[in-house]
Amino acid sequence: MRWLRFLIVLLICTLLNAGNLLNTVSVSSFNIRPDLLLILLVFAAINCETSDAIIASFVVGFAADISGSTIGPFTVGFGVVGLMISQLRKVVIMKRMVHQASAIFVTGLIAGTLVQFLTFFKTGETPSNVYVILVGSCFYSAVIGPVIWLSLSAVSGWLGVRKHRFGRFAGR
Repeated sequence: MRWLRFLIVLLICTLLNAGNLLNTVSVSSFNIRPDLLLILLVFAAINCETSDAIIASFVVGFAADISGSTIGPFTVGFGVVGLMISQLRKVVIMKRMVHQASAIFVTGLIAGTLVQFLTFFKTGETPSNVYVILVGSCFYSAVIGPVIWLSLSAVSGWLGVRKHRFGRFAGR
């Protein structure tokens, strides 16, 4: 993995997540919008080598913490979920868009629930309608995720992410 190039892509995704540009495509009065860092997390955890995937997961989580309101929960949540995905990629094939979308949705639900749980223990507060926003954001990310996945796959050579063989002997 070429880390400087990955950090440039991560910076772009972080700025888009933290800024108001994604508000133009938000849905409903709850301001539900796609989570680009979640899509980048799943892409990196599936396509990178295991050690690079784990590091990238924690780095993406730290970027999500920086663009959010509390420091810590996203780093832990994304790091743990990224670790699980990097281990599961040896078993599950993610070539089809439906599989990519479902991986993004399930990962978002697990990581989001873990983040809300950790945020509650850190601050003692839970925003209203947090789970409606969580499910909506995960669904929106899953719908738009395969399109962004194609863009990330197009620059994967530039990022230093090699294409994996899928099957029983992948990752050996």
